[in-house]
Amino acid sequence: MSRQSLTKAHNKISELTWEPTFATPATRFGTDYTFEKAPKKDPLKQIMRSYFPMEEEKDNRVYGAMDGAIRGNMFRQVQPRWLEWQKLFLSIIPFPEISAARAMPMAIDAVPNPEIHNGLAVQMIDEVRHSTIQMNLKKLYMNHYVDPAGFDISSKGFANNYAGTIGRQFGEGFITGDAITAANIYLTVVAETAFTNTLFVAMPDEAAANGDYLLPTVFHSVQSDESRHISNGYSILLMALADEKNRPLLERDLRYAWWNNHCVVDAAIGTFIEYGTKDRRKNRESYAEMWRRWIYDDYYRSYLLPLEKYGLTIPHDLVEEAWNRITNKFYHHEVARFFATGWPVNYWKIDPMTDTDFEWFEEKYPGWYSRFGKWWENYNRMKYPGRNKPIAFEEVGYEYPHRCWTCMVPALIREDMVVEKVDGQWRTYCSETCYWTDAVAFRDEYEGRPTPNMGRLTGDREWETLHHNEDLADIVEKLGYIRDDGKTLIPQPHLDLDDPAKMWTTDDLRGITFQSPNVLLNQMSDAERVAHIAAYRANKNVSV
Repeated sequence: MSRQSLTKAHNKISELTWEPTFATPATRFGTDYTFEKAPKKDPLKQIMRSYFPMEEEKDNRVYGAMDGAIRGNMFRQVQPRWLEWQKLFLSIIPFPEISAARAMPMAIDAVPNPEIHNGLAVQMIDEVRHSTIQMNLKKLYMNHYVDPAGFDISSKGFANNYAGTIGRQFGEGFITGDAITAANIYLTVVAETAFTNTLFVAMPDEAAANGDYLLPTVFHSVQSDESRHISNGYSILLMALADEKNRPLLERDLRYAWWNNHCVVDAAIGTFIEYGTKDRRKNRESYAEMWRRWIYDDYYRSYLLPLEKYGLTIPHDLVEEAWNRITNKFYHHEVARFFATGWPVNYWKIDPMTDTDFEWFEEKYPGWYSRFGKWWENYNRMKYPGRNKPIAFEEVGYEYPHRCWTCMVPALIREDMVVEKVDGQWRTYCSETCYWTDAVAFRDEYEGRPTPNMGRLTGDREWETLHHNEDLADIVEKLGYIRDDGKTLIPQPHLDLDDPAKMWTTDDLRGITFQSPNVLLNQMSDAERVAHIAAYRANKNVSV
């Protein structure tokens, strides 16, 4: 069949589908959405015969670049500050990719449209490919970077680390709960259409500025598939809009999906881009400037706002609040400080900020130094063992934060923290929207309508509760974040590997007791809890 007959081939494939009349198909992935009135069209009409040659060419370019990186010894030329953060990032990102692959059968099962099934099947192959080339990228870093410790345990680290739990919450959002909420609104309509712009476009730009041209090659190859995924998501969204009964569910899911993506993706990518770089050119865009261009203008104004013509209420307030948190509430700067505070239980090293970094941050985010400068100076002063404990256990004006039950990012904007008793337990939330997500959205009834497919936010959602009252050295040993000598830590609050005397060991952590803020909160009397919450919200956490 000639290339000119791709549309005919696509139509033929759709004709081959059939619905059994002799039995009722079992529903594996339920949804509360209905599609009886929905149009059944696939605007992209991708078929396998055109798909595979295109992907083969892209793979050839990716693996060719990997070969070139090895021959050119790129890994010894990349800024170590950048590659250390890749130990965390590349341990997380393959999981959302493979979760996205698993989400496609959910969407196929939930959406009665044979045409779109073809596009979703192609997307599933895309997601597996993305995960594979990202795992290969991580393997190359591990084999050729001067300090592979951390890359070699990144899969285990992702599973048992406090930051990995945030990534798992994000990836599991693609495959849990209502099939349309998870696989369509959360994954394709919001995560892929909005936030992959900063993830797969802005971040590779920063990688290249730090001498890493391999990550841009891999991630631009990934991003080039996203336009098809966006098309899949938009098609299902339009199908859902055809039935007025779906509108409250769409508005609920847009609020949940937008806010949860903002909480997780902006926390992570903002930190990786701005605290993993050595490029401090004044004309380089800040994360806030990238966010304004890629998400506010390209997604919110160009994609989300036009949906209002279908009668859909757009979460304008949450978009503006996300922007407010990034620019005025120092959201990802608080996240970066939290990661640095927790350095003993990381599996990567965090380079201290320098005067050059201070100057750049103050230029891009006026007021940054008065809020964070002294703390990073203390971090630098306490980076070697022998004279002090890790900074989290020294008095530097920083109170270890409560964890958000919903997004799992700590409640770092302290004045916004919400504390409520839900399902018989006192829980903390980073914001009103995360509280609403747990207490209202993920329930078996929404606005008087049964929503049995939404599921619940349950399980061990606070990493700290798993290690309450344990010795810090025992925690690190249990997590496996120890180098081959059996006592030197993989994480360090500096990048000085040459002098063993500057490396922290388990001996330096022995005798320090770790406590969970949430366990302590639930042990307080009502009066103690009220006083504690008021003090927490009022604490600006500014070192002097």
